[in-house]
Amino acid sequence: MTKKTLILIATAGSAVLLLSAWGFQYIGGLAPCKMCIWQRYPHGAAVVLGVLAFAFPGIRPLPLLGALAVSATAGIGIYHAGVEQSWWEGPSTCTSGDIGGLNAEELMNQIMSAPLARCDEIPWEMFGVSMAGWNALLSAGLVLVWIAAWRAR
Repeated sequence: MTKKTLILIATAGSAVLLLSAWGFQYIGGLAPCKMCIWQRYPHGAAVVLGVLAFAFPGIRPLPLLGALAVSATAGIGIYHAGVEQSWWEGPSTCTSGDIGGLNAEELMNQIMSAPLARCDEIPWEMFGVSMAGWNALLSAGLVLVWIAAWRAR
């Protein structure tokens, strides 16, 4: 495959993942949690880098930066999937906290400041893999495409 074809595939991959996330949110009504939003930024960066790499093929590091961007979203996806599976704790600002020692006022404050969507719940999954897990897997594949584009002449 040519370098331009690989860049096009990698860029389109991030664009499709980003559009899918927006589709789940705006068409499917699934509110994103904080970590879901975090996973979108690197895809946006990868799309911009892909457009630049396609337009300016002589700038050699752009595909490598694209690989770095999708590596970041894959890493966040792995972390988020682990939070969903209770393998480790997530940020206290988007997971359920301990309410054991709270008085009524503190409990009400926690309820009122709770996020719309929690990071430790799986709102959708396919074949036993959550959206965060799919993002991690597909983004890992995109890392390989970006690296192939970087290596191609």
